[in-house]
Amino acid sequence: MIDGGAGIRTPWDTPPAPGEAVEVAEGVLWLRLPLPMALDHVNVYALDDGDGWTLVDTGMSSRTSRAIWDSLLSEPLRGKPVRRVVVTHHHPDHMGLGGWFQSVHGAELLTTRTAWLFARMLTLDEQDRPPPETLEFWRRAGMDPKILAERADERPFNFADMVWPMPLGFTRLQQGDTLEMGGRRWDVHIGHGHAPEHATFWSRDDALVLAGDQILPSISSNLGVYATEPEADPVADWLESCTRLAGLARDDQLALGGHKLPFTGLPLRLAQLIENHRGALARLERHIATPKTAGACFAPLFKRSIGRAEYGLALVEAVAHLNHLHRAGRATRHLNRDGALEFTACRMAAGREAGGDGAAS
Repeated sequence: MIDGGAGIRTPWDTPPAPGEAVEVAEGVLWLRLPLPMALDHVNVYALDDGDGWTLVDTGMSSRTSRAIWDSLLSEPLRGKPVRRVVVTHHHPDHMGLGGWFQSVHGAELLTTRTAWLFARMLTLDEQDRPPPETLEFWRRAGMDPKILAERADERPFNFADMVWPMPLGFTRLQQGDTLEMGGRRWDVHIGHGHAPEHATFWSRDDALVLAGDQILPSISSNLGVYATEPEADPVADWLESCTRLAGLARDDQLALGGHKLPFTGLPLRLAQLIENHRGALARLERHIATPKTAGACFAPLFKRSIGRAEYGLALVEAVAHLNHLHRAGRATRHLNRDGALEFTACRMAAGREAGGDGAAS
């Protein structure tokens, strides 16, 4: 049973329009940039350091985003320089213009070591067609053969298409650091699961939390496994992170996330994020009473129809949850005749579930 506490509340009903800002606390501006996907926006934040600004996240690199930033830098940022860019994690909608602010505006880039290494590696790894390792990963995941054939002959997603070239040099953030931004001292706490070494920032001086994508109010961040690390268990990383961060959470804190609206009610939201994945694992475990590939496991995980636009993210999240069951000893796996991994719930685990234990290991 989840204790609702004070509940989840969003103090603002509408976000800032592109080129505009909302002051969510003294010296802290909430800005929003468009994204060319179903999740059509990313939130970024500007913190007033007196003689300049610290930005938290940047949006994707595109002509549209750069034009919006040019407008923002004039007003509402009043022409003061951006001296630092803090990036919560390596994904393109957050890191996309970090290199632009470094190269064009002379800003310092602060992020975790893993975020910087991943982002720079991926911007340099431009591909015209999916490499053999990716095709094999998709086959083993049970990707629909028609979709696999189409994607094998298409240019894949490339960081280089959406992330400005990243120059050498960054300042590392790590667990336990304290950072001065916007007239406040912020403790750095690292989360995992959605992205490795995802930085969050917890103000010592008031009730603000810069949460990135680690804690969002009404959607759960994607937990995906990719060809780069096919045996990864981001679900375990996510559950550990949510449990640890819950020890810092208070009802009065205003969480400033990477998407959707700022909100209060962090203890409840973190409990929900944990329970949502435990419930998904329990449903998945029942679903694989007979052998299933990841591509055949969308229904119990998402409880809705998955279209082509969401197919890739759904597939990598299905792999993540199956990997978790396998590593927890709740499922076995074998290669079928098509070269895809099929997962089957262990009899002991299935028996526990029938007895009502739906918790993830």
